[in-house]
Amino acid sequence: MATLHFHYGVMSSSKSALLVINAYNYKKNGLQVEVLKPSFDKRFSASTVKSRVGIETDAMALGNLDNYTPRAGTRVVLVDEVQFWSPADIDKLVHIADDLDITVMCYGLMVDSNQVMFPASKRLIEVGAELHLHESNCQINGCMELATHHLRFAPDGTVIRAGDQFALGDSNYKSVCRKHFNLMYNEQGKKR
Repeated sequence: MATLHFHYGVMSSSKSALLVINAYNYKKNGLQVEVLKPSFDKRFSASTVKSRVGIETDAMALGNLDNYTPRAGTRVVLVDEVQFWSPADIDKLVHIADDLDITVMCYGLMVDSNQVMFPASKRLIEVGAELHLHESNCQINGCMELATHHLRFAPDGTVIRAGDQFALGDSNYKSVCRKHFNLMYNEQGKKR
């Protein structure tokens, strides 16, 4: 039986890099692989998943999975930025894994910058996806603790405490440990 996996971690924890590496390795071993990404993610390219370290792979950009069916012979489906999909899309991935016997590996964030779980990430847990934490260190200078949260900053350097869960890019974000998140998020006007 195929499995459903959720590789999660903070920004800059090499999730997309691992997706690209896994796509390469599966293809090298002769397996047919399909890589999916949300269609609004055009940071690097509309038709590729690219890691910040520079490696990339071709991808299919889709708005949702309503009309998606893997091509005949597909053995693995890799899904980037899974937090931006809907719970209904996650249910479609469950169907692909369980009923079509195709391994599905999802990569993304668990929570947003306000400590709220993304609906798709929550659904992956509810349906019993195998969880794989990607660790990274806090991005506050000198801190070596595990990064567990994201802080989002305004152009003036103040912490943003509300807003859209679905913002792309990392130039306004820092991945931080719980201690630094609580210190900076809960102190009004705290700057980077």
